[in-house]
Amino acid sequence: MLSIQFIRQDHDILREALARRNDDAPLDEILRLDSEHRTLLQKIEALRARRNEVSKELGRMKERPPELIADMRDVGDRIKALEQEETSLSERLNDMLLRIPNIPHPTVPLGKGEPDNVVVRSRGEPRRFDFKPRPHWELGEALGIIDFQRGVKLSGSRFYLLKGWGARLQRALIDFMLDLHISKHGYTEIYPPFMVRRECMIGSGNLPKFADNLYHDEEDDFWFVPTAEVPLTNLYRGEILPPGTLPIYHVAFTTCFRREKMSAGKDTRGIKRGHQFDKVELYKFVEPDESDEELERMVEDAGAVCSKLGLPYRIVQLCTADLGFASAKSYDIEVWSPGCDEWLEVSSCSNCTDFQARRANVRYRPDPGDKPQFVHTLNGSGLALPRVLIAVLENYQQSDGSITVPAPLRPYVGADVIR
Repeated sequence: MLSIQFIRQDHDILREALARRNDDAPLDEILRLDSEHRTLLQKIEALRARRNEVSKELGRMKERPPELIADMRDVGDRIKALEQEETSLSERLNDMLLRIPNIPHPTVPLGKGEPDNVVVRSRGEPRRFDFKPRPHWELGEALGIIDFQRGVKLSGSRFYLLKGWGARLQRALIDFMLDLHISKHGYTEIYPPFMVRRECMIGSGNLPKFADNLYHDEEDDFWFVPTAEVPLTNLYRGEILPPGTLPIYHVAFTTCFRREKMSAGKDTRGIKRGHQFDKVELYKFVEPDESDEELERMVEDAGAVCSKLGLPYRIVQLCTADLGFASAKSYDIEVWSPGCDEWLEVSSCSNCTDFQARRANVRYRPDPGDKPQFVHTLNGSGLALPRVLIAVLENYQQSDGSITVPAPLRPYVGADVIR
């Protein structure tokens, strides 16, 4: 969330930033409502001051003039009416403010969409096959480890089952990634709820803008998490972290739920995109001066998973128009998928600056006695399934249809080869 003070003082800068994002916002309406809101607050405070002053006078009087008492009743009614108007106006203004995206970092390349994203580096060479590599949906069905028909039978389109070695390989990837980030990269594991309150969705930036893409239990007003970023953002919601607390690194595994309305018709074959998927999420709370450097470290932490699994990958910096709603700067990590013949995004690492911290009211005190400041938050997949599973199946396939299990996963899987 952007501060209203910034919007008042630097709305021209914001207009330019939104244009670079290929986005817009009703800034003139926001400024008008903000002016009306401040005027209302001044009227309310003036009436309250008058009521307090007259109340003191009445307290000193032996006989209270009826006309003065009647006048105070009228003042009370006017205050009540103005307070109701102020509440309504404040809600309208706040809803508009919650729909404005973050401002792009100065180093983000200008662009109008995905074709303008920039590959900043690549690691590993794609494997050369002496046979035509098969896509994961053929491999999975032939090995009996992916069952599409029964997934659809149970839950409908964009659902599938992992069976036997497929389920074990998925679980092995999750355990391997968690252990790597905990033991080598210094993250503390969190196992959060998979359903959260509305205010958590607002704090992370998912509500109100993306309500149509979220699963919601209306009776209890629980929201199913689209990513562990949501509960992790809100771990310290409404708190002031004491001096010496930052940086905080967390890693969490969750199942994620998305309606995928925004990607209708995309990736309908295989398991690339579903309404339910698993993900290991990296999250950081850091001091503002450290967030740029911390983003680069997070990208390296996520990329290390690909390196250790022997998967060719590349780092792509997103252009201004392709940034996520809460992000000021983002890098995608894409792995090569020879059967699908494409690069698959397995991580998006973002610096959200103080955008989420303002929404969730997460602050820290730099030193004892200092005024609290908003933290900077960063998030990134470390990594996302099932696309890592796809990459393993397709990159490690053999001519007879078997899958060689990557060496780091063998202790978790309990086998060297899946036949």
